[in-house]
Amino acid sequence: MVKLTAELEEAVQYTKAVLDRELDLRGYKIPVIENLGATLDQFDAIDFSDNEIRKLDGFPLLTSLKTLLVNNNRICRIGEGLDQALPCLTELILTNNSLVKLGDLDPLASLKPLTYLSILRNPVTNKKHYRLYVIFKVPQVRVLDFQKVKLKESQEAEKIINNYTEIMQKAFFLLLHFPQPGLSVPFP
Repeated sequence: MVKLTAELEEAVQYTKAVLDRELDLRGYKIPVIENLGATLDQFDAIDFSDNEIRKLDGFPLLTSLKTLLVNNNRICRIGEGLDQALPCLTELILTNNSLVKLGDLDPLASLKPLTYLSILRNPVTNKKHYRLYVIFKVPQVRVLDFQKVKLKESQEAEKIINNYTEIMQKAFFLLLHFPQPGLSVPFP
């Protein structure tokens, strides 16, 4: 297991055919994202594929970064504040990780420029209405799991989530105003 330190400054760096500068940190068994300030914000893309990362966070301000590849890791949590550290991120590939709950994806909503997102082969994709949930929570995404988001999907997502929210509000109201013996009501 390798720590992401100045020693990895020697990692492969190249310019892709579309003139993006990419830092290749594939397969180093990196457990934590750290010390990326050493890159001096020189890269349009960083490839963290095939490592041991468990939480997507720890980024310094990287205004040049547009593409982040973190497939084949162990990511089970997404940190808050990614929008402040990665304000220009448009592509995020989280394929084959360990994201389990729909709520685990909520921090992605703050990434306003995010238009391409892949969460394939994560346990969360087996949840009912997973795709519609992501489309509702992260409406700026235009391509999800390598499939274009259709207008019909966006409309259906809004309808389902709004119905769910309305049902939950009514249920909470009923619990508050008509408590049942033996039921505890959580207060906000």
